[in-house]
Order: sequence, then structure tokens, then C-alpha cells
Amino acid sequence: MTPDTVMTIARDALWVTTLLAAPMLLMALATGLFIGMFQAATQINEMTLSFIPKLIVLVLVLAVAGPWMLDLIMTYTRNHFESIPSLLG
Repeated sequence: MTPDTVMTIARDALWVTTLLAAPMLLMALATGLFIGMFQAATQINEMTLSFIPKLIVLVLVLAVAGPWMLDLIMTYTRNHFESIPSLLG
């Protein structure tokens, strides 16, 4: 196993991690921004007001993007398992 191979595997792992985390993080960010603007406009300073909508949005995003995320991680894992013989020899 060469250093280039290790760097390629690490780069692919970081890319897959980014793709898996992006939908949920972006929707949580958008929801938090929207709730923050709503709280600023109405001057409601309730900490729990932002938690429940974020939780609901994250569950919805996971329900919608979950199959894609599962397929992505399964493809990544399958590719690495299949490449084990070439990495060892």
C-alpha cells in the first residue's frame, strides 16, 4: 500500500462523510436561521422554540434523504471491501 493509496482512501472517506452530513447540516442551518429571524422579529426569547422545529426538519430530511445516504455508504463500503485484494498485493 503506497502513500498515494492511503491519501486516496482518506480523501474518499472525507468526501463521503461530507456528502452524508451536508443535507442534515444545511437544513438545520436554514431552519435555525429562519427561527432566529422569527424570534428577532417577534422578540420571543424562548430557547426551546428553535429545538422542536429543527428536530422535526431533521427527521423529515432523514426520511427523504435516508435511502440516498444509505446507498452512498453501502456503495462506498462495498467498493472498499472489493478493493482489499488489490490493496494487499
